[in-house]
Amino acid sequence: MEIERKFTVRTLPVNLSSYPCRIIEQAYLNTDPVVRIRREDNSYYLTYKGKGLLAREEYNLPLNEASYYHLREKADGNIISKKRYVIPIEHPQFNPTYVSSAGNLIDQLSLCVELDIFEPPFAPLIIAEVEFPDKETAEAFLPLDWFSQDVTNDPAYHNSNLSKAR
Repeated sequence: MEIERKFTVRTLPVNLSSYPCRIIEQAYLNTDPVVRIRREDNSYYLTYKGKGLLAREEYNLPLNEASYYHLREKADGNIISKKRYVIPIEHPQFNPTYVSSAGNLIDQLSLCVELDIFEPPFAPLIIAEVEFPDKETAEAFLPLDWFSQDVTNDPAYHNSNLSKAR
């Protein structure tokens, strides 16, 4: 189960180049249900995603390079290219009600921002995604100060929908 919130970004972190960066290319064979292929640096995957915005099923299967490029020829719409920076959240903040009910468990959480900087034709789009262990934690999370609008429930920001944009 993938449980994540998505945000637009107000400003980039000043030390962005100090974080790990991956080069991602992905294409969609189908958007309902979502069937995607992805190249992430030198790794290749086929992904199935179920319906949903905040939470949905996700299955990843490994591909080899030849299979990836064979399937890419069959993709519909735009191929999406982006740089993904992985930024640890050192002290995540949550709704006070959640903090009191979760107790010490929140001190054990290890959350990261996956910051996607899109290449043309989607530049200057930048999206920050944060994955969570459960819906309650996701809903209680307070956005970082450099985040802007919460677009979790806006399907226009799903990469599968971006692949269909003209």
